[in-house]
Amino acid sequence: MKNIVKHEMSITKKDRQKLLKQKSFVVWLTGLSGCGKSTIANKLSTLLYEEKKLSYILDGDNIRFGLNSDLGFTEIDRKENIRRIAEVAKLMVDSGLIVITAFISPFIEDRQKAKEIIGEENFIEVYINTPISVCENRDPKGLYKKARAGQIPMFTGIDSPYEPPSDPDITIDNSDINTTVEISAKEILNKITYD
Repeated sequence: MKNIVKHEMSITKKDRQKLLKQKSFVVWLTGLSGCGKSTIANKLSTLLYEEKKLSYILDGDNIRFGLNSDLGFTEIDRKENIRRIAEVAKLMVDSGLIVITAFISPFIEDRQKAKEIIGEENFIEVYINTPISVCENRDPKGLYKKARAGQIPMFTGIDSPYEPPSDPDITIDNSDINTTVEISAKEILNKITYD
């Protein structure tokens, strides 16, 4: 960009990782509304904390109260939502944190762009694979009911598409009632390396 020069800092990402005694990366949870992303993210963060690892959750709804409060749910706004999250996550990874994101992030192209922004080596894509029938039956926020009644236009899975990852790093089958949040979070924990 014109008239902008990147300023190099004395303390590097490696220095911060060494200070925190951990490798920093992003665990990007994607899946339909009601699939369990936020709940699993919260449990994963708790497990990391118990192992003395510093993490931070970027949650879809929470981000829209502040940073992305100016965005709606059009396809353009959804793309910008994910772009901004990726840029924030990249900064947080540079700071030495383990970042857990919980966003529907419905489009393959946007998740790929997020991976490019954050860096492939720092990006772990986790697909919370839950059929829409199960998500709709759970419907913890009552959103599917509103979408079916025409009160929420462009709702992912109803009248806006969700494109599942073709080759995620981790897939969690969260359709079985016997699959607890703890089991799902531990499965992710066991598959990520952070030392």
